[in-house]
This record gives sequence, C-alpha cells and structure tokens, in this order.
Amino acid sequence: MSPLEPMMPPVQHAQVNGIEMAYYEAGPRVGVPIILCHGFPELAFSWRHQLTALAEAGRWVIAPDQRGYGQSSVPEAVTDYDMEHLTGDLVGLLDHLGAEKAVFCGHDWGGFVVWQMALMHPARTAGVIGLNTPFQGRAPADPIALMRMRYGQDMYIVWFQTLGDADAVLAADVERTMRFFMRTPAALAAAAQPPEGGSSFAFNDLIAQWDPADRSNQLLSDAELAVFVEAFQRNGFTGPINWYRNFTRNWERSEGRPNRIDGVPCMMITAEMDAVLTPDMAKHMPAAVGDLEMHMVAGSGHWTQQEKPDAVNALILDWMDRRFPQ
Repeated sequence: MSPLEPMMPPVQHAQVNGIEMAYYEAGPRVGVPIILCHGFPELAFSWRHQLTALAEAGRWVIAPDQRGYGQSSVPEAVTDYDMEHLTGDLVGLLDHLGAEKAVFCGHDWGGFVVWQMALMHPARTAGVIGLNTPFQGRAPADPIALMRMRYGQDMYIVWFQTLGDADAVLAADVERTMRFFMRTPAALAAAAQPPEGGSSFAFNDLIAQWDPADRSNQLLSDAELAVFVEAFQRNGFTGPINWYRNFTRNWERSEGRPNRIDGVPCMMITAEMDAVLTPDMAKHMPAAVGDLEMHMVAGSGHWTQQEKPDAVNALILDWMDRRFPQ
C-alpha cells in the first residue's frame, strides 16, 4: 500500500505546459473547481484535510504536486521554475480538466503563484484565496538585494541563491530536514529569531544546531512525515529551491504588470502565530485588492491547513457558498 493511502485520493497524471503533473482530485465535477497550491517544502499531500472536507461538502477540488515536487516532473533548468512556468502549469491543468476557470487557493509559495494568476491569467481565474501569503505588488528593487540588505547573507532565501549549496544541506538527512521545518508555531518562531550577532531565518545554521531527538514540537504523525520524507528523498530539493532562484527573474519580468487586483473575488486568511508570513504583512491588502475579505486563524503557525484544518475548511466553504453558490 502506498503511504498516501488512505489519506489521499488516487493520483492522476496530466501532460501540461511541457511537464507531467501529478494531481489528486475529489468531489463531484460540478460548479467552479478549487485548485489547492502547496508551498515549500510541501506537497499536494499538505491539503489532505481540505480535499476530504471540501469534497464531502459537494465541492470539486484538485491538489497538484507542482513542478519539482512529489510525482510531478523535475525540470533541470533554473528558469523553468519562473512565474510564467508556474502559472502556465495551472492553466494547463485547467485545460486538462476541461474547466474554463477555477478558484485558486495557495499557501506559502503557492500563495505567490495564485495571486499572480489573477494578474497574468485573469480570464482563467474565478477567485483567489491566499493562505498565510499576502498579495504583494512589485518590489521597488531586486527582492534578493533587499533581503540581503535587511536580513543578511545567511537568511535562507539569500542562501538558496547559491546553486547546489542548500540543495545538498537539506538532502543530506531528509528526515531531519522535514522534522525541523514541520514543527509547531512556538518552535518555528524561535527558529526565526537571529542568534547573537547572526541573521534572521538562518536555517543553515539552525538545522545544524537543532537536536532531532527532541520530538516535543513535532506537527505531523510518523505516517504523515513519512510521505514527505519519501518524496524528498526521491526528488531532492533542487527543483523546489529553484522557485526561489527566480525571485530576481520574476521581478525583472513583472515590470509593467499591475500592482493591484481588481475584478476578481479574493479572500486572505492569515495565521496568528506565523513567524514567516506574519499577519502584519497583509495589512496593506485592502488598498491593493478591490474585492477582498480577510480573516485570521487564531493559534496557528505557518502550516495552517495542517495545523488548523477545521478552521481553514470552514472559512473556505463559507466564502465559496457566498461567492460561488451551487
């Protein structure tokens, strides 16, 4: 039996945008589909609780392993992970499903992608739900240069820019890496704080210093963790990290794109205890998104759909019933 069973629907595969995309589909094929987009270092499996609950409520719901992840293709070129490719994959998935539009719900990196769907492919975007990740307009300068200036050279996104470095560190002991990341809010909040004289979010040093024997702050069961470990042992981390290596390219290629979203119903869900994507980062959004509803999940850290699935499911279903009734 696959470690995904019985936690996920059967995997399906589609040829989209030059890659093979694995996806999991549940619920009746009626109404507007909801496409759930995961972040780093995650999988479609991160949405297991939403696939079940939304389907039981009669919603058509799909969660893909995005390029570089899980059972989907892992292209070699760094530029194959830019925003044009990531959003193009979702358009291709819509075409494969025979759907004109979808509501795109994204967490972490998936959140960046779904907000860009509203700008780059508005004709295919019925609505957007941002989970933890706020909509951000175009930065005034290269985002990597800004992060390096603000957080230092050891900040994880800056560290990720060096080809092969972080890839090898994270892949050296995948179970340790996944246990480090998939922890409770208090543990991740402590990891976000800079050591004496060090850099914020310096995950290279923090992973090395962390004692994996400490299981007190683990978020996942052993069976759930095994799904993530198996996937990243098989594929490594280079594809996922390549998403980060396109920050500068995405910024350069976004020149002239609108800095606000209009004409698309949107909902932003923040997490009270997320130390990476804090609720304060979304405060500007009412001025940047014309049709916006905002909510906060109390007591949740970064992995909101896994930490507080009932709260997330209730917010999504209530919003869908009001904005996209069936």
